[in-house]
Amino acid sequence: MKPTTLRALIRLAFKLLSRVTAIGLEGLPKSGGYILAVNHLSRVDPPLVFYLIERDQVTALVAEKYKKYPFFRWIIRIVDGIWINRGEVDRHALRQACDFLQGGGVLGIAPEGTRSRSGALMPAKTGVAYLADKAGVPIIPAAISGTDGAVWQLLRLRRPSIRIQFGAALVFPPIQRNEREAALQRNTEEIMCQIAAMLPEKYRGVYADHPRLKELLGAAPQL
Repeated sequence: MKPTTLRALIRLAFKLLSRVTAIGLEGLPKSGGYILAVNHLSRVDPPLVFYLIERDQVTALVAEKYKKYPFFRWIIRIVDGIWINRGEVDRHALRQACDFLQGGGVLGIAPEGTRSRSGALMPAKTGVAYLADKAGVPIIPAAISGTDGAVWQLLRLRRPSIRIQFGAALVFPPIQRNEREAALQRNTEEIMCQIAAMLPEKYRGVYADHPRLKELLGAAPQL
């Protein structure tokens, strides 16, 4: 199966089974590589992003644990997903990701490193900030809500309402070696606060009281 065929099938499924509201889609770059940094609530999230971003090169970092599931392995192969061992610094995966981004691809990554079981944001790792600096690409923050209960609603024969909002591109100055850790942490907090600002209050989690988030919310309508 070709990625375009897969995208069409996923689009049809979402249109039939859910109500999707996508905000800011028109502002996404039409060319060039970038990282899509998005909160992760459900296994529904990756196909949602994949069908909405209609670019030839769109994929994601995928935990190696999913290799043991034939269906997931088949899907990941179609979209040229990049397998990563989340239990260590996977330098091979990072090199693949960097090459993909520098080649003009769109790479989806959950900065938290895994799904949030509660739905609320968890402390993020600095991998997204590191990779963006390494590849020299911008980061687009994105916020998803409503997918955490989507499957349960479908089982009850209800169409879930799903919302995704894409923010403005974040471009950080090159990180200097002597301030590497501090800069990575600072950039990561900015990414997460930008995501939190686009989420309903109950999803903001550990970033709910962050001073930067309060600053962002003060300049935008609250959800």
